Amino acid sequence: MITVPTNGRPSSEACSADLFGCDGNAFAIMGTTKSLLRTYGATKEYVAAYLAEAMSGDYDHLLAASVAYLDINNDY
Repeated sequence: MITVPTNGRPSSEACSADLFGCDGNAFAIMGTTKSLLRTYGATKEYVAAYLAEAMSGDYDHLLAASVAYLDINNDY
């Protein structure tokens, strides 16, 4: 289970992301997510918590953490 901190999180309205078209490489996904979090005002601590969570498991865990830390746009 992934626990997402609420302190330092950008507002859900501002931080909507679409990772479709993003390179499937784990480092590319982390970089894109990190960049989006910073762009929408996440604190350094929040970004660091994301990176720690994303790197704490396998590829599927990375994807789950990225979805949890961002408000993913699922409109296909």
